[in-house]
Amino acid sequence: MGAGEYWNPKTETLGRDDLAALQLAKLRRLTEWAAARSPFYQRSFKEAGFAPEQLKTLDDLRRLPLLTREQWMAPQAEQPPFGLLPVAGREAAIRWHTTSGTTGREPIRVLDTAKDWAWQAEMWCYGLWGFGVRPEDTAYVAFGYGSFIGFWGLHYGLEKLGALNVPGGAQPTEGRVRQIVDFGATVVASTPTYALRLAQEAERLGVDLAASPVERLILSGEPAGSIPQTKALIERLWGAKAGDTAGMTEIGTIMIFECRHQPGGTHIIEDHYIEEVVDPGSGEPVGYGEAGERVVTSFGRGIIPLLRYRTADLVAKVPASRCACGRGFDLYEGGILGRVDDMKLVRGTNVYPRAVEGIVREFPAVEEFQLLLTREGHFDRIALRVEPAPETTDAEWGDMAARLAKALAEAHEGLRFEVERAGAGELPRFELKARRTVDRRDTPIGG
Repeated sequence: MGAGEYWNPKTETLGRDDLAALQLAKLRRLTEWAAARSPFYQRSFKEAGFAPEQLKTLDDLRRLPLLTREQWMAPQAEQPPFGLLPVAGREAAIRWHTTSGTTGREPIRVLDTAKDWAWQAEMWCYGLWGFGVRPEDTAYVAFGYGSFIGFWGLHYGLEKLGALNVPGGAQPTEGRVRQIVDFGATVVASTPTYALRLAQEAERLGVDLAASPVERLILSGEPAGSIPQTKALIERLWGAKAGDTAGMTEIGTIMIFECRHQPGGTHIIEDHYIEEVVDPGSGEPVGYGEAGERVVTSFGRGIIPLLRYRTADLVAKVPASRCACGRGFDLYEGGILGRVDDMKLVRGTNVYPRAVEGIVREFPAVEEFQLLLTREGHFDRIALRVEPAPETTDAEWGDMAARLAKALAEAHEGLRFEVERAGAGELPRFELKARRTVDRRDTPIGG
C-alpha cells in the first residue's frame, strides 16, 4: 500500500474480527446514548424489552426492533416539526434538512449539530478519496442546492478534502456545461440522469466533453450509477471514469462508495455504519450474494440516533475480497439494485425499472424514456415511451423500436412491451432523482 492510498487506513484496512469489535463498541455506546436521551427509543426499547447491557456480540443487534419510515413519521406528526427521535431540540442544531420528497409523500425532517455535520463531510471524503479525487482537483457540483442534504454533504466533503469546489447553482444546463469547460473542472458530480443530460446539451452546443479535463464523475442519487450499461454510456460520452455513491438524508448522507478500482459494486463504510441485509418479508438476515433489504445503523449523527432503519433499498452484499484495493469493507454487488417496492407486477410478470434501464441504455440513440403502465378493462398494458435523438429517421426508429421490444420481451418472460415514439422534448428531464416509471393503473377515470 502506497503512501496516501487511503483516506483512513487505520480503519479501512481492518480485518473482519477487529472491525466487528469496533462496531460492537460503537453500538453499545449508541444504544446507551439513545436510551438515555431519545424519547422515541426510550419508548421503543421498553416495548421491545431491550436494554443496552444485553449487547454481548453483534448478533445481539437483532434484539433491537426495526425502524420504518412510517414509525419515524408518526412521532413527527405527533410532536412537530422533528418528532421524538432527536435527543435535543433546534437550539442544539446548526442545520435543518428534509428528504427530497420525490415520492410525493411528506418529507422527513432532520437536524444536525456542528459535530454531526463535520462527520458527514468526512463520510464524503471516504468516497471521494477512494475514487481518486485529490486536493489538486477542481470539482464542479452540477446541482442547485436546496433543503435536500445530499449535495450539501458533497460540497463540504470536497472542501474538507481540499479540492477547489465550484457549486453549479441554479442555472440552465447550458450554463453548467460552459462553466465545466471554463473552470477546467477535473471532477463533476451529479445524478446519473443529469450526467447524460449534460452530455446531450454539450453535444448540442458543439462542446467535446471527452476532450475536456474532466477525469472523474461522482454519481449519486439514483441506482443507475451502478447499472453497467448506463455507466458505460456516461463514461463514453464524457471520456472519463464514473463512480457510484449512495446515501440517505435519514442516515446522514453517504454510506457506500465505489473505489477507483471499480469492482462492480460499492464499499460499505463499515467503521461508521452497520449494514444488514434482510428478507423484506420476514426481517431475517440473508447471506452473501442474496438480494434483500438494507437495514442501517448509523454511528455518526449524534442528535438523531438511528438504529436498524429499514431503507427499502434492494441490495446483495459480497465480501471485501471481491475488490483488489485492500479495504476490509464489504461491498454491495452492483450498488443499489433498486427499491423493494419498485417492482411492478404486469400480467403475472415481475418488471424492475433498473432492468428496463439496463436494456434501454444499450441503445445510444435513446435520449430519454418513460415506462408507462395503464389498465384497459381487466388488461394491464405496459408501454416504453422513447424520445430518440433528433436526427433519427423513420426507418432507423422502426428498426430500433423492434429491437427494443424484442430485448425487453426476452428479458421478461415474453411480456409484450409497446414501444412508442415520443416527440422531441416531450418527456420530462430530471436534475435530481429521475422518476421514469408512471403507473396509472389505479388512477380514477379523469384523474
